Amino acid sequence: MSKSPRSLSGKVAVVTGGARGIGQALARALAREGVVVAIGDLDAGAASAAAAELGNGSIGLALDVTDRPGFTAFLDEVERRLGPLDIMINNAGIMMVTPLDEETDASITRQLEINLHAVIHGTQEAMRRMKPRGTGHIVNIASLAGRAAAPGLATYVATKHAVIGLSESVRAELRGTGVEVTVVMPGFAKTELASGVPDLRMVKRVTPEEIAASTIAAIKVPRFDVWAPRRLSAIMWLGAVLPRTWREAVSRGMNSNRVVATDPRARAAYEARANASAPGADEVLLEDAA
Repeated sequence: MSKSPRSLSGKVAVVTGGARGIGQALARALAREGVVVAIGDLDAGAASAAAAELGNGSIGLALDVTDRPGFTAFLDEVERRLGPLDIMINNAGIMMVTPLDEETDASITRQLEINLHAVIHGTQEAMRRMKPRGTGHIVNIASLAGRAAAPGLATYVATKHAVIGLSESVRAELRGTGVEVTVVMPGFAKTELASGVPDLRMVKRVTPEEIAASTIAAIKVPRFDVWAPRRLSAIMWLGAVLPRTWREAVSRGMNSNRVVATDPRARAAYEARANASAPGADEVLLEDAA
């Protein structure tokens, strides 16, 4: 017997990196369900503008997810202004395309800090706030790259594999507490993050709106795995049961080996912004060098 979708009206949600792309689509989809959304983004002006568009008392605040004390203070301020946190969406992330032996320490650290450490911290904070109340939903945005691999994306792939493993472990820890966990695994999306990256064969690019719709459905009727597009689930299942040589042949057939052929000119603007996207990560680099 199928479960009835639960109402999200009046809930309070946080979306990190919510001023553009998938994060903004998620914020808009939540607002349409009657959710009061707090958008956190490094670009305070864009966060404020995105929240103003939503209405419903939503707010947009500056947030550097790599500044962990600042991240905690951001969540404290959200709860002070909007009430207890019901939905935590760890969406902020960056993707740099380069062979691993050519990647800089700064690029590696930035991706680890934004894509993984910030998700760990956001998940911890949500658990601490939701468990005592016996309710809540944590959504971590991973990627197809968290179940597959592609040359030129080694660090990004590592972070997304880790996000899925983190989410699976946390789901087990939270069993019976009333707090749900969902991990979202999109293929290449029609966003700036994937600009200049060759398309995969057999898998269409998904829009941020399609990813948001699938995510909202998994919040209303709790589900752990969310694939976008849905056919990725069958492709990944097939890959899991095939011998490695066959699995790698399927991956090459999907065009995954051409990620290294990314057009650098098409990604120049995005990568410049991504390289400036984590002031807190620069502090980590300085500590490592000390």
